Amino acid sequence: MSIAVTGATGQLGGLVIQHLLKKVPASQIIAIARNVEKASALADQGVEVRHGDYDDPKSLEKAFAGASKLLFISSPDTDNTLRIVQHANVVKAARDAGVKHIAYTGYAFAEEAKLPLAHVHLATEYAIRTTNTPYTFLRNALYTELFVNEGLRASVESGAVVTNTGSGRINSVTRNDLALAAATVLTEEGHENKTYNLVSNQPWNFDDLAQILSEVSGKTVVHQSVSFEEEKNILVNAGVPEPFAELTAAIYDAVSKGETSKTSDDLQKLIGSLTPLKKTVKQALQI
Repeated sequence: MSIAVTGATGQLGGLVIQHLLKKVPASQIIAIARNVEKASALADQGVEVRHGDYDDPKSLEKAFAGASKLLFISSPDTDNTLRIVQHANVVKAARDAGVKHIAYTGYAFAEEAKLPLAHVHLATEYAIRTTNTPYTFLRNALYTELFVNEGLRASVESGAVVTNTGSGRINSVTRNDLALAAATVLTEEGHENKTYNLVSNQPWNFDDLAQILSEVSGKTVVHQSVSFEEEKNILVNAGVPEPFAELTAAIYDAVSKGETSKTSDDLQKLIGSLTPLKKTVKQALQI
């Protein structure tokens, strides 16, 4: 058995490979990267590194050759239409290379989602189904690190976390927990043709986050709610490029409307206990 992982030099892909190394010999892992030089550390660990570019179908078919299983990590491109094209390249190359099982990282509860990115993931899932290749759809929650990162230090200093999320709850999960789930699926049997919504079963909101920040920092921090436009302007004034500021405000808006509140026990069943929010906050603030 050989397991190929795309996006091997990315944050999620790198974590998946580290979990795989604890479960199978390095000789069974194929790390696929657009820039193979960035994957030199993986090669040093005995992992085979191959070049594969989502914009280059021929490179993908070569990269997937001989792989029994493929973890297809979605493209990081911000152009959703282009992402669909890139994903189609991956799916066709996997089919043509004879991959026996495709695990794909999608978006949790995608059919009910309003964010445009959900369309990309649904389109990709349908494309994978057309190949008649056994699949596992790993529908990931939004990363906790998207909300909990070193940028919270400024919130501690100012005494306020400012968002347009209102009281909306977030079923986010750490990248590491999602990576462990992917590695588990890739190294176990019985996950073929299944869809898992990998979300926290204990969603939180920014009022909860403010309280945790107060507890771990010893300073009073509150959550301040603002409008979509106010949040976007705050981010732009803080130096965030406008497209990313608008995307962040849009994600927050989806949170406020309940898109990220739904729960599932799928992730807990795969990996056991999930990383608590408070632990992630401490790691982000290095406390």
